[in-house]
Amino acid sequence: MTPRLGWEFHTFTLVGRCPRTGMLGIALTSSPLCVAARCVFVRAHVGAVATQAYAHPGLGPLGLRLLEMDYAPAKVLAELRATDAWPEHRQIGIVDRYGNAAAVTGEKNLDWKGHISERNFVAMGNYLTSEAVVEAMADAFRISESEILEERLLRALEAGKAAGGEKGGQLSAGLIVYGNETYPRTDLRVDMHDRRSAPGDDAVSELRRIFTEYRPLIPYYEERPANPLLPSWREWRQQHPAYPA
Repeated sequence: MTPRLGWEFHTFTLVGRCPRTGMLGIALTSSPLCVAARCVFVRAHVGAVATQAYAHPGLGPLGLRLLEMDYAPAKVLAELRATDAWPEHRQIGIVDRYGNAAAVTGEKNLDWKGHISERNFVAMGNYLTSEAVVEAMADAFRISESEILEERLLRALEAGKAAGGEKGGQLSAGLIVYGNETYPRTDLRVDMHDRRSAPGDDAVSELRRIFTEYRPLIPYYEERPANPLLPSWREWRQQHPAYPA
């Protein structure tokens, strides 16, 4: 029996860490639906792993377990490829709790394919219009260091889209960030967005719309587990309209 190759997720992604806060997160978009459900794996104070192209979701949790054991990202990639029957069909990006980063782009990914791996981030993609997509994402992440991690990740997606994006378009997207808790600080998803109301309307623009609504509520949802007596989210947002720093 031939081993299963995996789901097709021809995607562009930014895996990032904020050096000021230690937060870890991933933003990504793809032409298949529900991309964030199968390609994103993050654990607070451990690391972030994105697996895509012909994605094998099982590689994400395995990667996090190895990072938890203090394997370096490059060593994690070597282990994942050694256990995978189809390593050349995968694209994987990893950033650990210390900001160490590594990525691999298999030879069987669809062109254009490639990645940029630097301290605190990996920008990567496959089935892209050109390498300019990944370069634009990396630039957007580098120059936005003063922003919160969610904003930096989303700007990277928007820059990649503006540079040409994926050949199949952007049907789904996700923005996931972990802070100090075992649960995410931000977990926003557009699982399918194919009803275009204006030029440029797609999953990335919809993710921006949702994040604009959600961002002022980040402090609210951070405080509420320890203080259930807070007012409703609508009342709280009226009292605190400004974005958090």
